[in-house]
Amino acid sequence: MPGAFHALLPLHRKRKSKQRRTRNKPKNHLAGGSGSGAGGDPSFHLKGSASASSHDIGCLVEPLGNLLLAASPRANLRDAGLGALRPLPDELLLDVLDLLPARDLAALSVASKALYVVAAHDPLWRALVLDELGGAFDFAGSWRATYISAASRGQPHLVPPRALRINGFYSDYLFQSWLCANMEMRHEWLARDNIERRRGISVEQFIAEVEEPNRPVLLEGCIDGWPALQKWSREYLFEISAGKEFAVGPVSMTLERYFRYADNVQEERPLYLFDAKFAEKVPELGRDYDVPVYFREDLFNVLGEERPDYRWVIIGPAGSGSSFHVDPNSTSAWNAIIKGAKKWVMFPPEVVPPGVHPSADGAEVTSPVSIMEWFMNFYGACKTWEKRPIECVCRAGEVVFVPNGWWHLVINLEESIAITQNYVSRRNLLNVLDFLKKPNASELVSGTKDRVNLHDKFCGALEAAHPGMINQLKLEVQQKATARKKKASFWDSAVDAKSGGFKFSF
Repeated sequence: MPGAFHALLPLHRKRKSKQRRTRNKPKNHLAGGSGSGAGGDPSFHLKGSASASSHDIGCLVEPLGNLLLAASPRANLRDAGLGALRPLPDELLLDVLDLLPARDLAALSVASKALYVVAAHDPLWRALVLDELGGAFDFAGSWRATYISAASRGQPHLVPPRALRINGFYSDYLFQSWLCANMEMRHEWLARDNIERRRGISVEQFIAEVEEPNRPVLLEGCIDGWPALQKWSREYLFEISAGKEFAVGPVSMTLERYFRYADNVQEERPLYLFDAKFAEKVPELGRDYDVPVYFREDLFNVLGEERPDYRWVIIGPAGSGSSFHVDPNSTSAWNAIIKGAKKWVMFPPEVVPPGVHPSADGAEVTSPVSIMEWFMNFYGACKTWEKRPIECVCRAGEVVFVPNGWWHLVINLEESIAITQNYVSRRNLLNVLDFLKKPNASELVSGTKDRVNLHDKFCGALEAAHPGMINQLKLEVQQKATARKKKASFWDSAVDAKSGGFKFSF
């Protein structure tokens, strides 16, 4: 095997900085069999493709609870085989190994059985593949196998025939990574659907009943005329985008290569195609849809080509998605499903989702490693909250409206294709302007090269295109605030301030 790694010399590709994600201590349910969660919990089921393949490393690790419940006492292979590295927690150990080039990681894996297991952790090899090969890889069932296949340069004798079978390595941290990649969504995670669904409402109704109150809604029937709903088969997309590359995580890939990856991947955080320049690259894609009538006022349009990124085509396999975030620049957004289905979980601006920890200035958000981990460890906590999340499953032909400031998580339940756009209307303009002029705007503003001056440019362009609009909106806000102060509250109406007792007006 070392010969295979020697054949592929590392490229001088700069390692991307990592997002801040933390693995939470797994629950006891990790100690389970191949078909269900721990303690005989029948609601945890593995995907049918989760059985070990010739390249599968995840099956080498068992949850720590299995060691405690073993019929006969036995030692953890981890303790004996890591040597001086034994005191390091698994998370820190993987961070150290993440600094190694492929040849060193491969050499380390032959030092002991325990180091073979740890060094075979697939996310380590994912980072190496993406750093050294970019998007020019052919996925071979796992990232480790993909790297070895590329390193062998078509020489089969350099490719190990299968992963070694090693028993007795127990680690909740490593096992949870494998479990999150291979577990089916539980029924209770999909059952709750409390979003308001509307069909055929007027623009005026949408503004008064949805946009001004800043409430999520699922809209039905408003994209029925999109050509994309009928045309966007794989064959059509391949034909019109031949030779074009799209943004996929930190790399760029052709659609053909991305779909080959998506058809064969089963990992905790699948790569997500999320491209902001799709319509410029392939104009046919931009002509196959129209902005729904409810979202056609987009004041960022006054900036012309200087406006921040605002529309994306999104493609991903089951299990891919976006962890909890608030949309950029305090904009509102709409997301239209062309193929597939997505599970949405949304919290209002004043409620931070459990397990999510934004910094005081909003520049960073620490969250669980993956979406599945959040469902496993935090979804249940929402049951007792007074303000429970808004949830739904959005399917092809439906549109979700995401109000500005709302936290939201999205996971694809099957292979999905969607179009999403962020926009600024009169209803959220003042919020956007406040956001753009924050002291740390250079860190917060996204989608544009000129983050610091965007506020002034936007105000100037707005005043030129819509004279007096900003001042008029500010005046309306003041008038509404004054009216709210004058309106008696329930206690003002029910309690006689002089006597301290209740008063009744029958």
